Amino acid sequence: MTILRLKVVLEEVRPRVSRTLEVPSDLRLDRLHLILQAAMGWENAHLYSFSAGRHRWSLPDPDLGLDALSASKANLQEALAAAGAAPLVYTYDFGDNWRHALTATQVGGPAPGQLTPVLVEAKGRCPPEDVGGPSGYQRFVKALSDPRHRDHKEMVEWYGGPYDPSVPDTATHQHEVSKLAKRWQPRTPR
Repeated sequence: MTILRLKVVLEEVRPRVSRTLEVPSDLRLDRLHLILQAAMGWENAHLYSFSAGRHRWSLPDPDLGLDALSASKANLQEALAAAGAAPLVYTYDFGDNWRHALTATQVGGPAPGQLTPVLVEAKGRCPPEDVGGPSGYQRFVKALSDPRHRDHKEMVEWYGGPYDPSVPDTATHQHEVSKLAKRWQPRTPR
């Protein structure tokens, strides 16, 4: 098994939101989706897709009319190969359209006893669900940062408290990713 260092950057968001993960290259895309949800701080409440060039992977859903391959039948290595030199794109919530650029470098084999995936680094706080995509998020951040802003009180009530866009909840994200690693750990024969 080869371990990849995966850099994930949420596009069109300031301050920058990024995550660095170590994941196996043969990781199925449906599992990568769950890892990205945990690492970013999303709530897994919306549809998603991965895309590389003209290739697209998602959940099979004939009602949506998506011409996507099943995310449970493709792995990260295949998707990165399809992307070539371009980033693999992970889109979450087709209404808000949160696009994440994924790039990978090979790290080598796993360290003895190391479980993967692992969240190595987190920068920036993930936007709240249903804030209205990148433009809605910028309005949200602006309103929260200015107590005189006409939407300040409404946004504080909607979010439920203070919000610092530059400080991720790294410990929580690492814990959630670690739970997935433990759940997917290969079983040792007795």
